[in-house]
Amino acid sequence: MFDTMTLTKVVGSLCGALLIFLLGGWAGELLFHVGGGHYGDQQAYLIDTGEEEAAEETAEEDQIDFLAMVAAADAGKGERVFGKCAACHRLDGSDGTGPHLNGIVGKAKAASDGYAYSSTLADMSDDVWSEDNLNLFLENPKGYAPGTKMAFAGLKKATERADLVAYLQTTN
Repeated sequence: MFDTMTLTKVVGSLCGALLIFLLGGWAGELLFHVGGGHYGDQQAYLIDTGEEEAAEETAEEDQIDFLAMVAAADAGKGERVFGKCAACHRLDGSDGTGPHLNGIVGKAKAASDGYAYSSTLADMSDDVWSEDNLNLFLENPKGYAPGTKMAFAGLKKATERADLVAYLQTTN
């Protein structure tokens, strides 16, 4: 009953079934490929949602609104927020780990004599620390001035930044 011919037929049919299975998977992958490959990084069509224009308008509104926020800010709360800065900055005219911040609002960037600023801030020395510039820097120091020595991650809340800038205005 189990002779060589039967065994050859069984092994041949298993090999044939495996070959058909592998070729079917390969053909299906070619027809219905969903990721990577030659066309995987290209998009078939683009839908304009207007998000870019809205982001630009929001950025302009944020700068205008920040000036209004500073005008209405509480310098007392800003003094408490300055506690986060006091580890590195002073208000008595002497530099600590960071430069002194008294009179910083409206002051030229990288203008504290004797402090070694990063090359990024030194290149900005023709600009001043306006309320808007302080807002952008305090929100994300490394994003505003890549390569800055300031290790602080930033103040994420706009109200804290406005209170801090209002407090720093009182030190002029």
